[in-house]
Amino acid sequence: MITQTYINNIAYKIVGCAIEVHKELGPGLLESIYQRCFVKELELKGLKTTQQIKIPVHYKDEYLDCNLRLDVLVEDLIIVELKAVEEIHPLYKAQLLTYMKLLEKPKGLLINFNTENITKSLVPMVNEHFSVLPK
Repeated sequence: MITQTYINNIAYKIVGCAIEVHKELGPGLLESIYQRCFVKELELKGLKTTQQIKIPVHYKDEYLDCNLRLDVLVEDLIIVELKAVEEIHPLYKAQLLTYMKLLEKPKGLLINFNTENITKSLVPMVNEHFSVLPK
């Protein structure tokens, strides 16, 4: 059974993987490099990942291909958006919330590798799909 605790435990492992990649590489590289290393680290920890998933947009009873893609989906539950930017812009948070809504996923993590401390810049997000799960 999928519970809030189960999802939070996976999220904890995901953040641990991001910290490991950051510890090995440090800040200042391209997002694509971090993504490859991050996915490798997730796989080493036994987590199932899917990358660059196309997100269909449902508009007025029709699904439109809008070339919208998320970075990483972990265990088919948690969307991870990776950044390598100076600061987290509110638009990135809105984007993650929208991805969560469109794919009906309960949790998302916004991780910025261009930082001194992954956990301080981490943005975890949940939605109504998370709130209805048992604890």
